Amino acid sequence: MRDYVILTDSCCDFSQAMVEELGVQILPLSFIMEGQEYKNYPDNREMDPGDFYARLRGGALGSTSAVNVGTYKDAMTELVQSGKDVLCICFSSGLSTTYQSAVIAAQDVRSANPGCGIAVVNSRAASLGQGLLVYLAVQEKNKGRSMEEVRAYTEDLKDHICHWFTVDDLNHLKRGGRVSTAAALFGTMLQMKPVLHVDNAGRLIPITNVRGRKASIKALVDMMDQLVEDPSTVFISHGDCLEDAKTLAEMVKAKYPVQRLEINYVGPVIGNHSGPGTLALFFVGKHK
Repeated sequence: MRDYVILTDSCCDFSQAMVEELGVQILPLSFIMEGQEYKNYPDNREMDPGDFYARLRGGALGSTSAVNVGTYKDAMTELVQSGKDVLCICFSSGLSTTYQSAVIAAQDVRSANPGCGIAVVNSRAASLGQGLLVYLAVQEKNKGRSMEEVRAYTEDLKDHICHWFTVDDLNHLKRGGRVSTAAALFGTMLQMKPVLHVDNAGRLIPITNVRGRKASIKALVDMMDQLVEDPSTVFISHGDCLEDAKTLAEMVKAKYPVQRLEINYVGPVIGNHSGPGTLALFFVGKHK
């Protein structure tokens, strides 16, 4: 069995410590803020998350771009020419063209390197939901599973990675077209907080609204109560609201036998659209 590398992109929102622990390779997406382009590396070498969210709070607007075909081709070519196969797990096609770029690159690299193995998975996930899928794929790889076995496992598991999140400021979702101008205005006036999830197509879908931040955090746990299948591994990401993330973590740990719980920032590519105060809960459920 040929050795293989799990390749993913920075929208998995892993910390650098997790990248090193898991031995995965990360390709960075890019974002532009105040006229300057930055790459979203797990070690935050080009912009600290705290600085990013401070700029958003100050009114700065950003834009983002996917990993392009050339970047994928270079990474895949280097890996296969070193004698390794590649399992690529990509940011949701419902939110980015990153997956399509990886598919095109894989076709080109296979043609140029007959006999190499490259598999591309559309995670239909985002942030640490994508990260949770990659993390669990690595656990299977570490058990000695072949690339095809892990690919099949990942394809099945992705429809069970639950993403539930809330935001503190509706205006960022309004700019991204997720809520209307009127809904953002009246929701802000009434202190309404939307609760959203990522559906089976990997798209952000508003589900309900609750009044106030405490209620929105409880709503995330309530959804876990309804859907959870395996509570052993839980990930939480946040848009520069660490204390809220810790509160959510304690609520989850008080109810479930969690063996591993990770907290990290929502990265700038997703955070540019969801804004400061985003809080997201990820777990394995009966369905998304």
